[in-house]
Amino acid sequence: MHTTRTQHLSAVLPRLVLALLVCAGVSFVSAPIAQGAEIIPSVGMTRPVDGNSNNTSNLSGGLALRGSLLPFLKDEIAVSYRSESRFGDALRVRMNPVTASLWLTPVPALYMGGGVGFYNVMFDYDSDIVPFIDDETHQDFGLHLGGGLQVPLTSSAAIDLGGRYVMMREQDTDLIPQNFDPDFWSANLGIAFSF
Repeated sequence: MHTTRTQHLSAVLPRLVLALLVCAGVSFVSAPIAQGAEIIPSVGMTRPVDGNSNNTSNLSGGLALRGSLLPFLKDEIAVSYRSESRFGDALRVRMNPVTASLWLTPVPALYMGGGVGFYNVMFDYDSDIVPFIDDETHQDFGLHLGGGLQVPLTSSAAIDLGGRYVMMREQDTDLIPQNFDPDFWSANLGIAFSF
């Protein structure tokens, strides 16, 4: 039953990601300027859920576009980069996520919600530690839940503090143990520029 559910999820996720990306794109094209589209560059820290990582936190960076679908609902498309070491620095995992999110905004300063993402995952093996394993790249899907707070600086800029929990399927490697849990927490600090 677990395999069937995983297969079903694998078949549905690409369609869901595409649908959210299309909805977000349509929102940005059709939303009036008065509704307040935002561009948000950010830096942050990520921390793997799995305690096997030798680094407790890693730097990340990203860029998001956020628009208003309704007065209480925002959509977001974001790209980011993160990297972490695994297995005593024998493996560096680099990720380039492209995510689509829907955020509820019960009050203008707060947002919470979740979304889906397409993750380009690169396994960079240290050739000094494991010389016979080739680097590899694969694509994966993930889900995230999170929220944040915006603190106005000016009429067209605000500090954006956000966090999310990212869930992905277990990753397989050529190292022993042969798999690990890639789920992670992230906290970001950005500046939201309205236009």
